[in-house]
Amino acid sequence: MAGVRLVTDSSCDLPQETAEAHGIGIVPLTIRFGDEELVDREELSADEFYRRMAAFEGLPETAAPSPGAFEQAFRAAGADGDAVVCINLSAALSATMVAAQNAATALAGELEVHVVDSRSITAGLGTLVTMAAEAAEAGRSADDIVRLVEETRPRSRVYGGLDTLENLKKGGRIGNAAAMLGALLSIKPVIDISTGEVEEAGKVRTRRKQMLFLRDKLQEAGEVERLVVCDGGAPDAEEFVDLIAEIRPRDSFTRSTIGPVIGTHGGPRMIGMTWLAPA
Repeated sequence: MAGVRLVTDSSCDLPQETAEAHGIGIVPLTIRFGDEELVDREELSADEFYRRMAAFEGLPETAAPSPGAFEQAFRAAGADGDAVVCINLSAALSATMVAAQNAATALAGELEVHVVDSRSITAGLGTLVTMAAEAAEAGRSADDIVRLVEETRPRSRVYGGLDTLENLKKGGRIGNAAAMLGALLSIKPVIDISTGEVEEAGKVRTRRKQMLFLRDKLQEAGEVERLVVCDGGAPDAEEFVDLIAEIRPRDSFTRSTIGPVIGTHGGPRMIGMTWLAPA
């Protein structure tokens, strides 16, 4: 009996073992350091990315996968007659969704492919993909899974604490957080990407206050589901985790590394959290 297979892109920051356990196909974006292009996850790990970014004089850039890369992933996922549900990085932040939609259109009549905008990034996207994969394993149909993602999406929360706004500014992804630029040198910005666009969440003066701001956001949220604490090469990540552990048992949340795609735009030393708000 045919089932449903999941495909996503590499901004999901899912651990490889999680992707393999659920049979999730991951289509990589490309990271550019000047003239050098590296395929995320295949040619560039998160650790190597942050090392390179620290030594690179400019700022790295990302490139969305081609429609052909998605076509290949869809054919592999649907090879046994399974339907394919592809959940991607927020369309407001990347052309990745367009590439996936073009690939699905090209395969119309050959494969059943549903493309869904997560309106999220990093572990927020990863959470939606994992939930969808669990639903597929439970025997839910492709239509049911699309509906599940669309109904769960408004509950997704993504907050980030940035060390700098330079990467967001240069990459053109700063969105409604642009008002923070005037105080660039004197603040530690907190952003809210819960809608799939970059919004200002708060401005604080020190890293410690940034961590406390994020912790307080979580405390205000009440009983959340699927809490993930994230960081991108942050040397003080354990300090942040210890603060979260003051209000949430350590076994109630997981850890995630912010990979090269989001790290390119968020910059070095990012910290953050994603969760699902109460239904």
